[in-house]
Amino acid sequence: MNASKSLAVRRRRSTRLYALAFLAPVAIVLLVFVFYPIVDTFAISGYRWNGISADRQWVGFANWSSLLQDSKFWTAFLNNIIIMILSIVIQIPLGLAMATFIDFGGKKMTVFKVLWFIPMLMSSVAIGFLFTYALATNGGLISSISALFGGGNVDLLGNPKNALMTVIMVICWQFAPFYMVYFMAAYTNIPFDVYEAATIDGATRGQYFLHVALPLLAPSMKSAAILSMVGSLKYFDLIYVMTGGGPGTSTELMATYMYKESFKNFNMGYGSTIAGGMFILITVISLLTMRAITGKEEK
Repeated sequence: MNASKSLAVRRRRSTRLYALAFLAPVAIVLLVFVFYPIVDTFAISGYRWNGISADRQWVGFANWSSLLQDSKFWTAFLNNIIIMILSIVIQIPLGLAMATFIDFGGKKMTVFKVLWFIPMLMSSVAIGFLFTYALATNGGLISSISALFGGGNVDLLGNPKNALMTVIMVICWQFAPFYMVYFMAAYTNIPFDVYEAATIDGATRGQYFLHVALPLLAPSMKSAAILSMVGSLKYFDLIYVMTGGGPGTSTELMATYMYKESFKNFNMGYGSTIAGGMFILITVISLLTMRAITGKEEK
């Protein structure tokens, strides 16, 4: 009896040691590259510092006070919200439509799967340069088409009224294929027997989609909405390449504003404050969204 107990204790101890050995590298990476930068960001936000010199001036909560009154930051936050809402409204239905088209079409739709996924294989910087040239006022694709029909140059990226919507369309073009693949994976979780049963009952493909597939895809759609929301709130690269946040502040985002303050204006203290503000806002919005979604599921 004692021998069996000691053997069980040794097994538990060895299991814990193996678990610690496997978890230690992950814990170290998270501490060094995730938790420490977050803590250090909030620490630096209490200083006036150019990010280079060893001289830091402690200013307490002065940077945070300036952030609360900074209209440029709140304009950037509003632009992020607009991108978030339109990304969810456009990307998820478009991705679902493409996935449904491919799923209903079967193997003969493989060519569409490959073609539609190409934007996801390109880097955001490459896409940014591609559309910057394609949408150029002089000699761009849209302006050239307009000239063919006797129109003038079309300024999409240089016009504050059009710039944000233009960039949003490019973002949706890039990321809609991600949600296509996401929903294709979700379709594979629906048993084929369900489709056969619906067909035997006389349901058309449209009725099957609306009354059977769509309710079963609802959890995946909620997860996709959260992914799109978080990604939109911290978006940076494509917009920085295409417009740099301009013209004016029409496409300025929290991330582009933070980058400019930190690495162009060498105001690392205030840039860290903007990063801290981003972290707080994204966390709060994400938690509220997840609470709202889980709350509806519980009801």
